[in-house]
Amino acid sequence: MKDAFLAAYPIMLGYVAIGIPCGILCDSIGLNALQVFILSALFYSGAGQFMIPNMWLTGAPMPSIIASVSLVNTRQMLYSASLAPECQGAGKLLSFFFAATVTDESYGVSIAKFKEGGWSVDRALMVNLFSQSSWALSNVVGVFVGSLIDIPLAIASFAMTSIFICLLFTQALTTPNIIAAVAAVVGVYVCKLIGLEGAAIIVGAILGVACALGASAIARKVRS
Repeated sequence: MKDAFLAAYPIMLGYVAIGIPCGILCDSIGLNALQVFILSALFYSGAGQFMIPNMWLTGAPMPSIIASVSLVNTRQMLYSASLAPECQGAGKLLSFFFAATVTDESYGVSIAKFKEGGWSVDRALMVNLFSQSSWALSNVVGVFVGSLIDIPLAIASFAMTSIFICLLFTQALTTPNIIAAVAAVVGVYVCKLIGLEGAAIIVGAILGVACALGASAIARKVRS
């Protein structure tokens, strides 16, 4: 548990900074502290939990919210699949809970730790649970803050955007990464321009990844 906590505490601190704004947004659409805690415990996705109140506030229909959030969260299956080789010696129940609690940040920690060696699935699961606990409790605090203090929703909703901006500028300055970022921005802009607000993020993400993969494939052919 000590090893897991030392690996997880940077994630936990980061989740306080974004969990509180997420809780404030959830409060703005009428969710109470218990509902937000259950949502954070059963539906562990920062991007998804930010999308729900943001799309609700813009008047998006429920089917659109469900479809958009589900598509954004398909990345979780890729995370779990890539970690499957590390679970070969672990029990099925342990592997299940590990896969069910992986998210973006804890996935990054797990990948790095497994590469270093001397890491195990039970330690990785504890990293996930420490991180998820911080996220859930921060969301609950955000609900109470939102009910006591009138905070402009634009500030709270920008928290997730700011995280992705930080992630973007911490990436290596490679040609595929630059192409992915530019293509994603163009895709989102064009979608919003023609009125596809709900699909903008999904289309932008898919376009960015597709363009980056295409550029990488072309570069490999040129080198060979």
